[in-house]
Amino acid sequence: MKKKIIPVILIIICLSVYINLLGIQNYEFMQTVNAQTKRYVNPIGRTIGLKLYTDGVLVVGMSEIDGEDGKKYVPYENSGIKEGDLIQEINGQEVSNTQALINIVNSSNGKEISIKYKRNGESIYTSITPVKGKNSGYMLGLWVRDAAAGIGTLTYYEQATGKFAALGHGITDVDTGNLLNISNGELVTSQIISIVKGVKGRAGEIRGIIDNGERIGNIDKNTEIGIYGTVTNLEFINSVKQNEVEVANRNEIKLGDAKIICQIENGKVEEFQIKIKKIYKNSKDNKSMLIEILDENLINKTGGIIPGMSGTPIVQNNKFIGAITNVLLNSPTEGYAIFADMMME
Repeated sequence: MKKKIIPVILIIICLSVYINLLGIQNYEFMQTVNAQTKRYVNPIGRTIGLKLYTDGVLVVGMSEIDGEDGKKYVPYENSGIKEGDLIQEINGQEVSNTQALINIVNSSNGKEISIKYKRNGESIYTSITPVKGKNSGYMLGLWVRDAAAGIGTLTYYEQATGKFAALGHGITDVDTGNLLNISNGELVTSQIISIVKGVKGRAGEIRGIIDNGERIGNIDKNTEIGIYGTVTNLEFINSVKQNEVEVANRNEIKLGDAKIICQIENGKVEEFQIKIKKIYKNSKDNKSMLIEILDENLINKTGGIIPGMSGTPIVQNNKFIGAITNVLLNSPTEGYAIFADMMME
């Protein structure tokens, strides 16, 4: 049976012959290059909260409006706007959140408004005439959102740059399924409330709260291979970081034993044994390795890999080799991981 999946460069240095003529040994030169290209990170493995703010307001749905005259209206009908579009300006005014959109639309008093929105990186202009709702103000018939939040795992902190990475995959909008186009965001602390064990055919989850979370850093990018940003709370990071380890390239990863660094209880980060079952060296996405959880203690608590563990760092031979990204729905002790060298790009 086909297994279902849930979304939980090499630099070739060419040395010319003339290097030896200059009295430079190839071996010494390569050692210097390798030393310069090595990178080191602190694996974290701690459950964190993410708050993402869109670059404008995201259109997530559409509906008819019951007008004050009892008739039904579809004001957006000929505007060209679709689910997944980002509304950025109305009548030349910046729209950074849903309340700003509501205020501007209400102040139109039913007059046609000009709208600037973005789709696939392209700015498009259109216009809509708002309709007075039966029991409310003026409306466009668009359902919008300006933020998203969730729980995940902080993968690493790179002390040399002050940067962090989390999840190993991007955050998509629950309604449109598209990668969320963000303007900025916050990385915050979280509290685990409960663990729902995963079983065959049904994913578990880490349930937590982030409402009163302490700010850890600023989120700059939401990409297909992870969440990236800058740490601002060094005191917190210094209190939770692990020992610094070298980042492995994919050619150094071996089949067999490895360990993950993971938090499934508040205030407690632990190491658990896993196995690297397959390595896809030519992978261009976040399913670079097939892994299996071996640790019975973790399996007893979570059932295996569960949502919320995305971003859990993997260490092998004292090197950071990747992070968990997905779970196999029909085999919850198995899942996929992304290469460390891919996350570090």
